[in-house]
Amino acid sequence: MAQENPKKPTKPGLKKTPNKKPESEGGSLVSYILTILIIFILLSSAYSFFSNRAKPAQNISLSQVAADIGSGSITSISVSGDDLSLTYKNGDVKNSKKEPGEALSQTLVNYGVGMAQIAKINIDIKNENGLGYWILNLSPIIIPLLFILVFIWFITRQVRGAGMQALTFGQSKARMIDPNDSSQRVTFKDVAGAKEAKEELSEIVDFLRNPKKFLDIGARIPKGILLMGAPGTGKTLLARAVAGEAGVAFFSISGSEFVEMFVGVGASRVRDLFLMAKKTAPAIIFVDEIDAVGRVRGVGAGGGNDEREQTLNQILVEMDGFEPNEKVIVMAATNRPDVLDPALLRPGRFDRRVTLELPDRADREEILKVHSTKKPLAEDVNLTVIAERTPGFSGADLYSLMNEGAILAARENRQKVSQYDLIRSIEKVMLGPERKSHILSKKEKEITAFHEAGHAVLASILPYADPVHKISIISRGHAAGYVLKLPLEDRKLQSKKEFLDDIAVSLGGYVTEKMLFDDLTTGPSNDLQVSTALARDMVTKYGMSDKLGPVALEGQGGKVLFGRGVEENEYSEKVAMDIDGEVSRIMKEAETKAINTITENRKLLDAIAHRLTEKETIERAEFETILVAHGITPKQKLDIEHSG
Repeated sequence: MAQENPKKPTKPGLKKTPNKKPESEGGSLVSYILTILIIFILLSSAYSFFSNRAKPAQNISLSQVAADIGSGSITSISVSGDDLSLTYKNGDVKNSKKEPGEALSQTLVNYGVGMAQIAKINIDIKNENGLGYWILNLSPIIIPLLFILVFIWFITRQVRGAGMQALTFGQSKARMIDPNDSSQRVTFKDVAGAKEAKEELSEIVDFLRNPKKFLDIGARIPKGILLMGAPGTGKTLLARAVAGEAGVAFFSISGSEFVEMFVGVGASRVRDLFLMAKKTAPAIIFVDEIDAVGRVRGVGAGGGNDEREQTLNQILVEMDGFEPNEKVIVMAATNRPDVLDPALLRPGRFDRRVTLELPDRADREEILKVHSTKKPLAEDVNLTVIAERTPGFSGADLYSLMNEGAILAARENRQKVSQYDLIRSIEKVMLGPERKSHILSKKEKEITAFHEAGHAVLASILPYADPVHKISIISRGHAAGYVLKLPLEDRKLQSKKEFLDDIAVSLGGYVTEKMLFDDLTTGPSNDLQVSTALARDMVTKYGMSDKLGPVALEGQGGKVLFGRGVEENEYSEKVAMDIDGEVSRIMKEAETKAINTITENRKLLDAIAHRLTEKETIERAEFETILVAHGITPKQKLDIEHSG
């Protein structure tokens, strides 16, 4: 069971697949040699077997040949040089030799054979100077020699491949996008939204196109640009767009590709990458997820990872070594700027920082238009409505939304993507696919219906809570049911009153189960985790506790030791007890508010729960009809008071 408010979506990070290490070169080489030797032995055995099966021809003297011709037992003679092959009437084949330098007929006449007897025999004289003759005679020598040469070439190739791999181990693995490759070129037109970021980066484009204008006036363009923002906000796409607008080479590499097991390899790859960029200048070097190699030095056990720190040191040195007219700019992206080493962020290195925020409603609509260019949309598609229903979605989320909508349409054998497909894909991206096979029992269905109705009642009654757009008890992902709450307008700031109402809404299912069934299930577990975490943040991060006052007691995250997170509290045990007390107080007050609200609106709760049990899903229009029937005015934009 879950209530969904997509103001702060979390996206799982993409795991990079590590490069697989090659097998042992020695073992592989030995296996190749053994395989070739076995093949050679088998071929030799087969050749010997078939050659030995042929019956060897008998050699006879020339006088015996003359006698056999005289007796008429020879039918044909084949002459090849001085060699004679005699075929007898009974099928026997015998060999002999004639006298060198003389014709066969003259030799036979000298041995007393008459010309009439010679004329009765078929004599075939073969040309011994033909190509086939030489191939036939030299094949016993050529074939083994060719086999040995192929064997030596194969072994040499294996050894050279291993040697070349060792020699190229320290070379950069950056992927280069050629500025003339139109199929991979990205420009600012392909990046919707992010107006301020594009304006900031337009100076970089202008410098790469016309550096003389800046250098003549004594201006030095920043050597490094750090793109910061939540995952999926388009940092990599924007970096490619800068290179595409300027028409320069784009070298892209991940921060994790610098770090290897062997010390010095990462630094070598950094040197090679910068050397490649300088040769092809003007160029842009883009390092994605730079926090993998650019974290604060000296905070790990034993002084940190020496290989990572050497790589970071080499990056710092290379950026300092740039000349103002080299026309090579380093761009990097991270969603954790708080963990970067201060040396990276000082002036002269990554001294320009561009922050990419989650898109607002207008930007979301533009992004949806970009991602829908190659998708046939039905006439009922209204991207403005989709943009309004996706607050908190990043550019990557919106791409996934449009893609899921196209998949749903194709799955149902339709040629166009409809509005209904896009509406369904919103929930699929947020919560996961429907689990229609997850059938609840009658009792579980009733509990789930009242649980979600409790969330919906509080969201509709409490003045600072977001209004309900949809309620469902159809399972999605890990949730048995959900309430989709969406703000009426995008907000950059949230107030203490809004947080308190959100916590009360989160406890709606917990309170309803406890009041109506005098028991609790595992359904509210996620609600309790979310609300408790929000209450703790109010006390420790936002200074919203009257008892502790305006004090930030916890940072963005703890340190890492032996691969595990370690929280480092910079306050006393008494303050820790006060924090726990304040969190408990906030949760108790929210529970009391939820109990009172549900008790006063019990009829509305029953009506929503019974409708959910019948239909399983209630959309916004139907839900507002139920509210009006019970004397409650649905929330409108002007009815919401914002305090910041």
